[in-house]
Amino acid sequence: MATAQKPLRRDAPLAEVLERAQNADPRAVARLISLVEDDSPALREVAAALAPHTGRAQVLGLTGSPGVGKSTSTNALVAAIRKQDKRVGVLAVDPSSPFSGGALLGDRVRMQDHATDSGVYIRSMASRGHLGGLSWATPQAVRVLDAAGCDVVMVETVGVGQAEVDVASLADTTVVLLAPGMGDGIQAAKAGILEIADIFVVNKADRDGADQVVRDLNGMLRLGGRHAEAGAWRPEIVSTVASEGKGIDDVLTAIDKHRAWMEESGELHRRRLRRAAAEIEAIAVKTLRERMGDLRGQQALGSLAAAVVEGRQDPYVSADRLIDGLSSE
Repeated sequence: MATAQKPLRRDAPLAEVLERAQNADPRAVARLISLVEDDSPALREVAAALAPHTGRAQVLGLTGSPGVGKSTSTNALVAAIRKQDKRVGVLAVDPSSPFSGGALLGDRVRMQDHATDSGVYIRSMASRGHLGGLSWATPQAVRVLDAAGCDVVMVETVGVGQAEVDVASLADTTVVLLAPGMGDGIQAAKAGILEIADIFVVNKADRDGADQVVRDLNGMLRLGGRHAEAGAWRPEIVSTVASEGKGIDDVLTAIDKHRAWMEESGELHRRRLRRAAAEIEAIAVKTLRERMGDLRGQQALGSLAAAVVEGRQDPYVSADRLIDGLSSE
């Protein structure tokens, strides 16, 4: 991203931070993402200012079991995308430290190839215990990078598991990485990866067993599921050796094919509508929980709970009255 001509002051007004972020100043972008992570009171103003500048970036989600080479693959993909003269933003969502709440793995350390590239912005974000593999702040951080002029925003998540599939709801295209010798065939069936993947990447394809992983994936895809519906996208399977850059161009080709299919079928618009709806819902639920946590909300909840215990009211009616009361404030 473009480097600012002068340093951003700590006490810089929000209007200046927003303007500089839209001009791809990495310090301003970092400041805005920090506001998002810290749940700053200024978030509403930030969101309102950024909204007209969003909706342009292609959002890629990368996920997979620990050890399959997500960060190495991300590093290689960033290099390939930069050759197309596109700006790239990377959000690496790491497990949280139980002590500081910060990110543990520090993907920026593993992506030093791009540390001096002004066309790349890399940020590690802590998942902070979120079971879906993504920080709750990630969708807002994606908006910041989108508004800052990134052509592609890549979201690399913590290792996928049965509950860690949120990346599919956030991304335009979801890339699932697997590797031989890690029990990924069983993991794919167990975790529902077949349902979230738009592209499978079998990394470390120079190792024994890589061909078997590809055969297993093809076999599971033939079993049916949403990909077997008429007109549906059938996930591409690409073999790579990310550490050597082998197969990365094939991954980009598969991503481009999926993008073209989504635009032609209308799926891109549908996915973005679902993403926006989920984001609105998350903000609304968070707001209601905050109101329930204040003194007035606790008093209302207490009286409604007493009515349920005494049999004067059922819990559904109580819940409706609580929501009506909180939403009318």
